[in-house]
Amino acid sequence: MLHSGTETITTPRLILRRFVPEDCDSILKNWCSDCEIQHEYGEPVYTTPEAAKGLLRKYISGYAEKSYYRWAVIEGKSGENIGMTAFCRVYDDIRTAEIEYCIGKKYWGNGYAGEALSAVINYAFSTADFAKLEAYHRAENAKSGRVLAKSAMHLTDNVERFRREGIIPEGEICYCIERQ
Repeated sequence: MLHSGTETITTPRLILRRFVPEDCDSILKNWCSDCEIQHEYGEPVYTTPEAAKGLLRKYISGYAEKSYYRWAVIEGKSGENIGMTAFCRVYDDIRTAEIEYCIGKKYWGNGYAGEALSAVINYAFSTADFAKLEAYHRAENAKSGRVLAKSAMHLTDNVERFRREGIIPEGEICYCIERQ
């Protein structure tokens, strides 16, 4: 599979770019220290600068691989790191990736998650060699559900993560989009 890695993507209101060490203060302030946000997409909470720096080191070290896709979501107007989006799982054998995203609470309700999602979908099909993208949300996470429902993705019965683990989704709502 042909990979392009994490390249900068610009939308009308956002800049999606690689994480840098200087993101530490804004990720702590805007999202990675928030229990609710981190729980919603299944990640640990990072409450100290040291912990956030460790997370950033992990993210940044991934950029050495062309098959690594993780973007800092930067609000263009303020320059603040307001969240992240990533292909958290990449399945080279079937040219498929699973998308995850989070946006800080202060920025909810502005359409930023949908704008970022649309941008990475376009990127995956125009720059990389993906045939399919997938995502899912827990049924109780209505906010994420609205983002996926408004996107170009459509409902599907399962995603590759669950298929490979032999899991039938119960309480997860799955979406996908195929290359046209």
